Amino acid sequence: MNASVDISNVTLKTPRLVLRPWRQSDLDDFFEYASVEGVGEMVGWRHHKYKDQTQEILNTFIGSKKIWCVEYQGKAVGSFTLEDTREQYVPEFFDETIRELGFILAKPLWGQGLMKEAVDAALDYLFKEVGCTLVIYGYFEGNIRAEKLMKKCGFQTYQKISVTSRLGSAETVIQGLMWKKDWLKIHP
Repeated sequence: MNASVDISNVTLKTPRLVLRPWRQSDLDDFFEYASVEGVGEMVGWRHHKYKDQTQEILNTFIGSKKIWCVEYQGKAVGSFTLEDTREQYVPEFFDETIRELGFILAKPLWGQGLMKEAVDAALDYLFKEVGCTLVIYGYFEGNIRAEKLMKKCGFQTYQKISVTSRLGSAETVIQGLMWKKDWLKIHP
């Protein structure tokens, strides 16, 4: 079953990042990174063309209570979601307390290790504060950066699944698993 989460009052800090609830004042920063071609497409959505589109999504982010703003040097540069896991893809684990990670980062910051910091902070929070026993991470096959990140963070590749992206395209997603017991061996 999906762990209950409400991050509306939860802020996590890493050496370089702050994961915090979204605010209306993040709109311009959000539009800046979300309007870059190739950013949203890495995770199945189109880059934003209009700020009112970004505003609609920002409203969703604020209302969802499961999506952090990724802040770097005082600026919103990404989003980090504690997604509901869909039982149809992992029915064998639905007796566990689970969540699935989803995230995106502004293109100029790719390759600097920032998302590893965010993933580590989120895993620590999910395992130690929320009580998850399992966290899932998935990425579109062919996304080399996401594959490297999954390995750096210690996720074990589990399966390939076929999904339809928000763009309507058929995609293969590689799913990885991180068990609480394995996380706590490395991060007591």
